[in-house]
Amino acid sequence: MSDEKKSTYTGYTEARKKANEKYLKESVEDIRIRVPKGDKAKVQAHAATMGESMNSFVVRAIDETMERDNQKQA
Repeated sequence: MSDEKKSTYTGYTEARKKANEKYLKESVEDIRIRVPKGDKAKVQAHAATMGESMNSFVVRAIDETMERDNQKQA
């Protein structure tokens, strides 16, 4: 067996937890959506094929739709 000391660092400290909570409180808002059974997996798969997280895909879809809708009204 190796006598090398193994690191126990997990990358997540109390300071990181507090910083994450502060960022979430000050910078973002939550929107909960519901989709029919099976659609979540379809959205996740599509987002993955686009190289995006599901969240970034949904945000982009909302932004693009609102932009299109605003152009129609102008």
